[in-house]
Amino acid sequence: MESLSKLGSLLDYFISSSAITIFVLLLLSIYFITTFWVFIDRYRIINSRISSEARSLKALYTGQSKSVASNSLIFTYLSRVNVPNKAILQAASSDAIRVSTKGLTWLSIIAATSPFIGLFGTVIGILETFSKLGGQSSASLSVVAPAISEALIATAAGIAVATFAYTFHLILKRKAYELSSLLASQSEVILSQVEE
Repeated sequence: MESLSKLGSLLDYFISSSAITIFVLLLLSIYFITTFWVFIDRYRIINSRISSEARSLKALYTGQSKSVASNSLIFTYLSRVNVPNKAILQAASSDAIRVSTKGLTWLSIIAATSPFIGLFGTVIGILETFSKLGGQSSASLSVVAPAISEALIATAAGIAVATFAYTFHLILKRKAYELSSLLASQSEVILSQVEE
């Protein structure tokens, strides 16, 4: 019964909202879905690559292998040259990081812009509230407060989306650093074997 009441309140909110407020909330919903989609996709890919590169590095360190594993991101580049060199290994590492971190820019953009989009929705909601109240002879706090609190929903939504996007961006950035570190370590081991 209580959930039906909340659903009715939400429906009333959307009915009484302006087209701009609905557009702002729709845009923030798209941002929210995009944030989670990018995070889940990139996290899965980077974690998979980290585990395969860690196994490859362990095999190099323990002497079980003289080169990187065939599923390593560096393998394709090394298979094209007779003697591994620093330039080819740096190119392989840079390319692997670039591909693995695709989408992080979107998380950064979403984290930076969603609070402003939410604030825009709130300002529009407050302007509409005051324009409606301007036509009334008297307005008490009991009339103004609920209308302004409804307008603040857009700001809250914007801040919530930004929090997730920024947190996910930092998590993925750290994972990308781990991947970069593993690739750099493998490159150093391979170069040291060439110099011997």
